[in-house]
Amino acid sequence: MSHPSPGPEITYAECRQCGTLIAGLDGRYSCGVCGWVNHHSEGHRALPRAEDDIDHAAARTDDNRLS
Repeated sequence: MSHPSPGPEITYAECRQCGTLIAGLDGRYSCGVCGWVNHHSEGHRALPRAEDDIDHAAARTDDNRLS
C-alpha cells in the first residue's frame, strides 16, 4: 500500500505553449519564459482548504484588530 507524501512533490513537464522544460508542485505549472499556466484542477492532488491553514483568519482566536 502506498502512502501520499506529507509535502508537495516537485514535478517536471514541457510548457504547452513554448516547449520550455518547467518545474511545478504536484502537477501545477507556470512557465517563466512565456507566462503560460495550467489550470489548478490539473494538479496531482487536491489543494488544501483555507480552513486547514493554521494562519487562516477564521481559525484565529486572538482578535488583534484596532477598533
